[in-house]
Order: sequence, then C-alpha cells, then structure tokens
Amino acid sequence: MQIHFHTLRHWKGTEEYRKTKDIIHVMQVLGHRRIQNTLKYIQLAKLSESNDYVCKVATDKKEISALIESGFEYVCENDDLIFFRKPK
Repeated sequence: MQIHFHTLRHWKGTEEYRKTKDIIHVMQVLGHRRIQNTLKYIQLAKLSESNDYVCKVATDKKEISALIESGFEYVCENDDLIFFRKPK
C-alpha cells in the first residue's frame, strides 16, 4: 500500500473537519476555491466518526498536563475532579 501526497491532504482535511466542524476553515487550510471540493472531506469525516471515547479523570496539575499531552480534551469539572476524553 502506497501513501501519496493526496492521501495526506485527505487525512489532513478530514482531521481538521473532525476537530473543528468548520467547513470554511477546512476549505482555507486545503486552499480550495469551491466548497464542493471540500464537501468530500466531510463525507470521510462522518464515516470515521465514532461515539466511543476513552475517559479519564484528573485531580492535580501533573495529571492534567499528562492527559493533555497524550491527546485528551477537556470536558467538564465536578467536585474538584476534571474530566477529559479522547476518541478511541
């Protein structure tokens, strides 16, 4: 299996849309002039979306830092606990 430059563009476009849900941002990142070209990436992102997450709880700055560095995103706080999640 070969990876081409265009494969990386598709991956980048799909990931940007998955993170931001902003098609205009993706269009600008990829340098598209027509929104129809960018719509292809949304279809890929919807196919790869999953509602499965790995959830972690942090109680101090060191744990928070470690979770953020490993790709977790902040969800909320409750009773001095900070909740994070990351797609599986």
